Amino acid sequence: MARRWPWMTAAAVFALDRASKHLIETRVAEWEAIAVVDGFFRIVHTRNTGVAFSLFAEQGAGSGGAVLTALTAALTAFVLFLLWNVSRNPRESGMLAAALACIAGGAAGNLYDRILFGSVTDFLDFSVAGWHWPAFNVADSAITCGAALLLADLWRARRRAAGPMIGENGKGG
Repeated sequence: MARRWPWMTAAAVFALDRASKHLIETRVAEWEAIAVVDGFFRIVHTRNTGVAFSLFAEQGAGSGGAVLTALTAALTAFVLFLLWNVSRNPRESGMLAAALACIAGGAAGNLYDRILFGSVTDFLDFSVAGWHWPAFNVADSAITCGAALLLADLWRARRRAAGPMIGENGKGG
């Protein structure tokens, strides 16, 4: 029996991403910055032609945008295919399903923006001790969390396959 919760998670990530972007797009002027925690966190309405955290922004402008959109669409389709396979197999790790759901929902959210607007709305802006992180959005956060879960699941699976290490079972060392 197929698991439905990963698909509901991906849909929830997509919906939360779209709702938050819509709120920013309709209530905050482009390039307006609203200090939430002075010197640490601002809401700032920006448009990103690149990928997550403004990577490849120069390549995403102009004719390069179509290539970036096609690449994003292909990667989103691949993640959805992986999620489909994982959700059909109840023996697959729940952590893997959660990771793919977060990545799929976030990728779909940013792909939606890229197709409709040619860029992605970013609005979460952090600075710490003079160091500034590029603005990002809910989709970028979900993709990052999904990638972290994916790495944790791979690490856990590798440890499980390797078996107990010397000293872990009370014997040796």
